[in-house]
Amino acid sequence: MVGIPKTIDNDILFTDKSFGYETACAAAVQAIKAAHTEARSVRNAIGLVKLMGRHSGFIACSAALAASEVNFVLIPEVPFTLEGENGFLHALVRRIQHTGHALVVVAEGAGQEWFDAVGETDPSGNIRLQDIGSLLKKRIESYFTDRSLDLRFKYVDPSYMIRGVPANPQDSIYCARLAQSAVHAAMAGKTGAVIGCWHGHYVHVPIDLAVSRRKQVDPGGDLWRSVIESTGQPQRFG
Repeated sequence: MVGIPKTIDNDILFTDKSFGYETACAAAVQAIKAAHTEARSVRNAIGLVKLMGRHSGFIACSAALAASEVNFVLIPEVPFTLEGENGFLHALVRRIQHTGHALVVVAEGAGQEWFDAVGETDPSGNIRLQDIGSLLKKRIESYFTDRSLDLRFKYVDPSYMIRGVPANPQDSIYCARLAQSAVHAAMAGKTGAVIGCWHGHYVHVPIDLAVSRRKQVDPGGDLWRSVIESTGQPQRFG
C-alpha cells in the first residue's frame, strides 16, 4: 500500500504541498475578490469569507496573500480575543472608520476556543467544529449595533464550491507525478508509505511518520509574517 497526500488543507508532514491545495487556493481567491467587490460597493460594509482549514490555516493565508485586498486573517494556529481595546472587534471598527469597508478571511477551525466543547465527531471520526463564521457575523453585528454604528454585512462561505472545482493544471500535473512515483515505489517493493514532494524531490515517507503530527502554520514563521505585512493587522489580537 502506497498513499498519495490528498487534502486541500495542506496539513501533511514531509511534503511541500498536498494534492488539491493549489486548486483550493485559486478558487478561494475568486471568492475573496467577490467579497471585496461587494464590501467596497457600499459605505461601512464588511466582507467575511470563511475558508477551509480545520486545524491548519494554509489556505486562508495563501489565498489572502494572493488576493492582496484582505485586511484581517484569522487562523486556528493563532488564538484571538474578540473584545477589548486590543481585540479583533475594536480593530475592525477602526478599519471601518478609516476606510469605510473591511475584508476578513477566517479559516473554519479558527476561534474554536470561543465555543463550549461538545465532543461530537463526524462519520470519519473528526471532531465536529463549531461555525466560526456565524459566530463572527453575530458578534460583529452586535458590536456595531451597541455602538450605534452603521453596518452592511456580506458573508461568503464558498466551501463546497471550492471543494467541487476541477483540478487546475498545476494540481493535475502534480497528481500524475505522485501517482507515477507511487507505482514505482510499489513495484520496488515499498509499502506502508506515502509519496511526498519534499524540497523538490519525490520521497517515500512512512505513513506512521507522516501522520505522527499535523503540519500547521508557524505563528513565528515566514508565511504568517508575510500575512501580517500584507494585511497590516496586529501579530495577535489580545
